Amino acid sequence: MITAIGLVEFQSIAKGIEGADAMVKAGRVELVLARPICPGKYIALVEGDVAAVRAAVDAGIACGEEMIVDTFVIPNIHSLVLKGLYGQVEFERVDALGIIETFSVASLIEAADAAVKTADVRPLEIRLAVGVGGKSYVVITGDVAAVESAVRAGADVAAQRGLLVKEVVIPGPASEIKKGAF
Repeated sequence: MITAIGLVEFQSIAKGIEGADAMVKAGRVELVLARPICPGKYIALVEGDVAAVRAAVDAGIACGEEMIVDTFVIPNIHSLVLKGLYGQVEFERVDALGIIETFSVASLIEAADAAVKTADVRPLEIRLAVGVGGKSYVVITGDVAAVESAVRAGADVAAQRGLLVKEVVIPGPASEIKKGAF
């Protein structure tokens, strides 16, 4: 059972690969995602128990030094966020859409986790800085009140870190938008 995830976002691809190596060597963690992102950055995401993930993130930070963009450790990550990251979320209907857009991958994942822990919503897509100029976003669905509450909670997390681009709630989106125009 996954009890935590941690991420380090690097400004350099080379330093990111080195940092990912340091993270994996620092503790008993699984490297879930390690790849270049736009614009020429690199992310390393690990999962495991809380102490091991903290040790891995600390090792990534120590390795990355001045090349760190953002980091996090999230104990008790919501399972829907993991499913959203892996593209495994299923949904039946879309009453409302909520979008949270951030300047970093780390702040977006933290915002998405806060959103799904706040209200009965599901992430439809979590886009991590590939093909969107280094920004990231999550699209969530649920009833209008739940989406409004979840977006507010997630946006607050990103805004507190100064990394929120924009948040939007669309009640009753057009059918063309529901089909995935995001």
